Amino acid sequence: MFRRLCALVFVGALLAPASAAADTGGSRFNAGGYMRVMARPDLQGGNGSLGFWNLYGRLLNEGPYAALELRYDMLPQDPLGANPWTSIHAKIEGGSVTNADPALGSLGNFRLSQLYAQTGNVLVKDVTFQIGTLDSYFPDLGLYDFRPAQIFIDTVGLSTVYRKDRLEILLAIGDAGFAYKGFDYNTILTAGGSVKVGLGDHVQIGAGGQYYYEPKVEGNRFAPHNSVYDDGSGGLDYEEWVRGEITANYFQDNPTQSGPFTRPVPTSTDSFKVIGYFGFGNLGPLIWNNLSMNFLRRHALTRSSESLNGEEFEYYIEDLTDERYELNIGNEMQLRLIPRTLDLTWALYYGRHYDEDNEIVVSDSNRELLSTVARFQLYFTETVHLLLEGSAAAETSTNGNFIRTNDDSVFESNDGRADPRGLEFGDAETRNTYQIKAGPVLQPLGLGIFTRPSFRVLYGGQYSNQVNAFGNGFVDSLDDFNVFGTQNVHWHHVLSLEVEAWF
Repeated sequence: MFRRLCALVFVGALLAPASAAADTGGSRFNAGGYMRVMARPDLQGGNGSLGFWNLYGRLLNEGPYAALELRYDMLPQDPLGANPWTSIHAKIEGGSVTNADPALGSLGNFRLSQLYAQTGNVLVKDVTFQIGTLDSYFPDLGLYDFRPAQIFIDTVGLSTVYRKDRLEILLAIGDAGFAYKGFDYNTILTAGGSVKVGLGDHVQIGAGGQYYYEPKVEGNRFAPHNSVYDDGSGGLDYEEWVRGEITANYFQDNPTQSGPFTRPVPTSTDSFKVIGYFGFGNLGPLIWNNLSMNFLRRHALTRSSESLNGEEFEYYIEDLTDERYELNIGNEMQLRLIPRTLDLTWALYYGRHYDEDNEIVVSDSNRELLSTVARFQLYFTETVHLLLEGSAAAETSTNGNFIRTNDDSVFESNDGRADPRGLEFGDAETRNTYQIKAGPVLQPLGLGIFTRPSFRVLYGGQYSNQVNAFGNGFVDSLDDFNVFGTQNVHWHHVLSLEVEAWF
């Protein structure tokens, strides 16, 4: 049913412009979106992506994508008046295009990511009310496709926005339970807001935050709980849990026992996110600079399970996962180095993620990230350009080694001593990645690094100290019966024929 609905919406969007053209009074329906599709022959056995992810710049590290945004004005807005207005919005997006990725364009890879209704000037002038999905963000980092200063992307509820001159105030309340827990839904109440103000034509500042609260609900297995031992010895041990050894260790110590030996104790849990933004520009060669950040505590997980001798044991882990923090800071600067000849966009990103419950295991919750990306665009004519981009990134695990620098370095960890129990992996704690991308660009709409559509023919090269640091089909087993052998690749090269457009 959902696939049929998506198909009907896409067909309707394609037919809408023709209908609108025949309506001399203007159409209440508007459609727009984004598309990205490419062919990337990879002669080194890769999957068409230059590296692992957007920390090295989104260019050549992202796959195909399409988004369609729809708006219907039930009561059109008068931009010069204060009359009431209302509109309905929907957004369908996903990352699959026929023949460009393994899903072959399946509509099952698309989702209705936004659906909401807005109305304005109803109770208070210059105030807009919105019910539905509530995604809100300050300007993003275009080279990375990151939005550090983003709130309510996980929320459905009610928001009010006051806009007057250069001031914007957002207040919102809603529920984020489905976003975090899916079919294990339990209400996660959330509330917060943001303020953004422009100081003349050269400066903008903003700040905001979001708070989450998941209440204690006795008897609901999807609500937050902590497992404690029936014998009164206390709660779960983190190392036993992360190794998956709680069950085995208990029955080794208590061989005459059988069945569950822990019980869940209900509790509540909370989390938060704070965002900030500082923008400035229109100053000589500086077009604009966006600095944005967030600091957050991730919401605790609910439960996990272990199996022993065909029997499933379930454990509740709020107290083992409620101290995961992140700090993310990004800056992107757009410069006009030589007017109508050469532009530069330069971005920096820093991330510090730490888990105060976990002091022993390598994970994405204990790492430090540092990256820079610079993109030059040289204009031969209004429409024919040359793109050159370079990036450097360092990803450091703060809990030990996490990468292999050679195909057999799984045998080396912990300062050269093997770790057969697997709390570390490989022989290095830092992955260093360098990329370069270059090639001609055609932009029918003229100058600008972010002008679209953009037709590109690009070469991409990557060097990483990690072996095979890109998506690939290599067999990495060191077993004697591995007939494919192992590969030890540090350089990766791709050629990309691609187009990207807003419409």
